[in-house]
Amino acid sequence: MSPTHDAQMVTTFHLALVLGLVYLLRFIHLSISTLRVLWHIPGPKPHSWLWGEEQILYHGSPGAHYVEWHREFGKVVRFSGAFGHQILSITDSRAISYIVGEGTYQFPKPNGVRTWFRLLLGKGILWVEGKEAHEKQRRTVAPALSPQSVRHLTTLFYENATKMVIQWQKIFDDAQNAEVTVEMTNWAGRFALDTIGRAAFSYDFECLNDQPHTLVNALDSLTNHKKTQWTFYMRALFWLAPWILHFGKKGNLIRKTRKELGELAMFILSDAKISNDPDSKSFMSLMLREDRTSMTPYLDDEQMAAQMRTIVSAGYEPVSATIAWLFYELAMDPERQDAIRNEVSIACDPSYDALNNDFPLLHAFFMETLRMHPPVLENHHQASETTIVPLSEPLPGTTDAHLIIPKGTVLSMPVNVIQKDKSTWGPDADVFRPERWLQRNTRNKRDLFAFSLGPRGCLGRNFAAAEIKALTVILLRQFSFTCQCDIESLQTFVIRPRVVGEGPSSLPLVVRRILD
Repeated sequence: MSPTHDAQMVTTFHLALVLGLVYLLRFIHLSISTLRVLWHIPGPKPHSWLWGEEQILYHGSPGAHYVEWHREFGKVVRFSGAFGHQILSITDSRAISYIVGEGTYQFPKPNGVRTWFRLLLGKGILWVEGKEAHEKQRRTVAPALSPQSVRHLTTLFYENATKMVIQWQKIFDDAQNAEVTVEMTNWAGRFALDTIGRAAFSYDFECLNDQPHTLVNALDSLTNHKKTQWTFYMRALFWLAPWILHFGKKGNLIRKTRKELGELAMFILSDAKISNDPDSKSFMSLMLREDRTSMTPYLDDEQMAAQMRTIVSAGYEPVSATIAWLFYELAMDPERQDAIRNEVSIACDPSYDALNNDFPLLHAFFMETLRMHPPVLENHHQASETTIVPLSEPLPGTTDAHLIIPKGTVLSMPVNVIQKDKSTWGPDADVFRPERWLQRNTRNKRDLFAFSLGPRGCLGRNFAAAEIKALTVILLRQFSFTCQCDIESLQTFVIRPRVVGEGPSSLPLVVRRILD
């Protein structure tokens, strides 16, 4: 090597060293400054000086430590993440209302979460921040997910549910047995993906033919897997160093899945532009029409592809997890299962409005499933500026009915704790009891935090509810369900059921045909 080349390498090394040292000193300064402001907030002592509480959160039962901490320390808890960075866990109702409501744009998603969405899905509505930018994307997407739009899709939900029934009938015919075991997490995912494909893009992914499917495999391999040491490192560090998502097997899977979704999105988009069907009710057609009629058209092909990737992801993971948990609870409770079957055993398929209004037992069971098994465990935000947040009650040992949150602080709102708060849901809040939703004094469904609340609340809640209820109606008319395995919760991107001790999610249900 030439002396010039050697000098350049030394200079580059020194520059990298200086930049690394500056970053480290800045991180230490911010950590100490944040700790000074938050020192009075109670919380657990760090289990590890290096990893804080990240190890026990990652390896423990999903949400269990949040329950313990809030029971011991109150509605605002401070704990340490990797390298001592401070995280606040908040279940105080007034604080949550402010953070996701009037102050929502002061508390964007953490940098690590946004990087995940940008790398996997693109700069769609889950990634975008800022009032003007978010409202612009929301105006484009919201009409496609309105109750009026979903009302036109109910027949499609029944068609896909019937396809699933036909495949299960083939399984029975091949087995020549009165009962078969069905892997419900697999079928729930296939149903959710096929339904979002047809509803959103008028495109049949053909997942319900019981054959291996590249898109199902790509989505599952990204999030539905056994926990490893490397995935722990990524989970613990991406709050501080989002660039870690570029590396390792996870980074390759993110790129592979984005490519798979992107190629499919561009193919569907191209086909839609050629057909230009003015009567299409698909999400994509409605979004394109909404964008064309806007005063300031927004969506180019890449932005449209980002929204399409986002819709597929949002319509697959949370919906499939909720379907699996709902049928697990049905399988564990034959009496309630029979009661709902009797309620939905009518001659015709219910309309969208009937699904929402005419089946109180089904609705109660669906809502209780969401309450007890929220698909997303933690709602994360990060303070963009130092902000004063109101509290419904003072912190222990103080008279201050507010909380000062320093700039950069990561907030976690544990949905499982919020939705099992005994002051709200009664002394049996930890019990799966759908009848609570039949009582007049039960809180309004908007108070469930499973879909979040406020301007950034889930746009697809009406779609998901109708889709899941329609599937339940069709399957309960045809089959009965029991579960003979011990099931635990597995935290991946969402909370899925898993046979105790196994790797990926799994829910083997014993299914019997209902004889006329």
